[in-house]
Amino acid sequence: MPSTDFVKIPTLKSVDAFRRALAELAIELPVDDRLSAGPDAPLGAPIEVLGRSLTNRFCIQPMEGWDATPDGRPSDLTFRRWRRFGRSGAALIWGGEAVAVRHSGRANPRQLVLTDKTVGDLAQLRAALVSECGETKPLIGLQLTHSGRFCRPNRWDLPEPVIAFHHPILDRRVGIGPDYEPVSDGEIRSIIEDYGRAARLAREAGFDFVDLKHCHGYLGHELLGAHTRPGPYGGSLENRTRFLRELVEVVRAEAPGLGIGVRVSVFDTVPYEADPYQSGAGKLGPGLPADYCGCVPYVYGFGVDQEQPTEMDLTEPLALFGILREIGVTFVNVTAGSPYYSHHIQRPALYPPSDGYQPPEDPLVGVARQMHVTRCLKRLNPDFTIVGTAYTYLQEYLPHVAQAAVRDGWTDFVGLGRMALSYPELPADLLSGRPIRRKQVCRTFSDCTTAPRSGIPSGCYPLDDHYGSSDLGARLSEAKAEMKKRLGG
Repeated sequence: MPSTDFVKIPTLKSVDAFRRALAELAIELPVDDRLSAGPDAPLGAPIEVLGRSLTNRFCIQPMEGWDATPDGRPSDLTFRRWRRFGRSGAALIWGGEAVAVRHSGRANPRQLVLTDKTVGDLAQLRAALVSECGETKPLIGLQLTHSGRFCRPNRWDLPEPVIAFHHPILDRRVGIGPDYEPVSDGEIRSIIEDYGRAARLAREAGFDFVDLKHCHGYLGHELLGAHTRPGPYGGSLENRTRFLRELVEVVRAEAPGLGIGVRVSVFDTVPYEADPYQSGAGKLGPGLPADYCGCVPYVYGFGVDQEQPTEMDLTEPLALFGILREIGVTFVNVTAGSPYYSHHIQRPALYPPSDGYQPPEDPLVGVARQMHVTRCLKRLNPDFTIVGTAYTYLQEYLPHVAQAAVRDGWTDFVGLGRMALSYPELPADLLSGRPIRRKQVCRTFSDCTTAPRSGIPSGCYPLDDHYGSSDLGARLSEAKAEMKKRLGG
């Protein structure tokens, strides 16, 4: 169970009560009392992106289902999820979900892969989404990825990490020894070629842009923090951004005219872990920073204070925005941290996933942290089109904060991730002036993460009967019972 000290958003009965809860936590967020609908509403304001005029400010974030076929093609569950994204009414679909550029770069054996053999399937997946869009004509991207340190391409229980450098804390978690070889410069160049090929195929499949993923601990993100790596892809910031710059070059060469965006973790922290002394009785302990005493200065991350690595440092992220401007990429999706080692930073939630820890802070603090950083980046880079993240935890009050954030210039788009699994039609309802459907609002139970950690496809098991009442739901219940038993419950 979560801490009794944290705000329970469903118990707040009014916007004023929500605003008082923020004040008690000393959190400053914009909150509107009343919601507006129609084309004059902030969330319905048009905006031009990549040469297209979009009709609203909602974005569906990449939400991976871990439900593709072994050879990387979409399954019936994948098609169902993308059709629901199409029904959302959002004008921007950021990537649909992470799609590996090669088999060995998959995060799990059921991740989509974009190859000459699967491009037709991805085109059909995009068409299925479009078929549900109605009058909305969204800008649709495809998120290209290599999972780096978190590769598990062949078996759920078999890590096959591709590391950019040795990390003194994360190496231990998957048994990487000092003799384990980081990915070579030559192999990095081969991966870049794979991205170029995948971008060409994405354009053939009809996608409007590709996201060159640099977030959540995967290869692109890890290379941004490769301070200790020798050679052309490590050390200086110029070298640590070389991978990204060369990706942009190869995409433009292989797929002229295809749009480019970057989803980036703009700050991070030292990895967290559950307090072993408070784990037990069937539940995880609260999150604590891993022992980093021997790791200072902390030269193993991006956007991290090297002397106090539980805190952010935006010096290099701000410099990254300057580099992106120089190479003509001003379409950025702002996120933070990693679901593998700092999930309270990346996706604030009251309930932890099975491999995580109880939140060490009120999740509203995590929401505010990401929103304020996004506001700072937008203020300093007004020429960028920016998607904000971490809104789902606001629950009933998401619309009130989202509307105010867009109106006040904190962000250009409001990104919806987990909420799009439980309540994909939220944007359509809000833009039409319909009341929010409280029974569909995501309560951050984290089953959408716990399921894939157990080798079961992701989905909203508590609120979507398609999952909760299925054989998959029964498997998840069994897996959670086993986890509780292991924790002494």
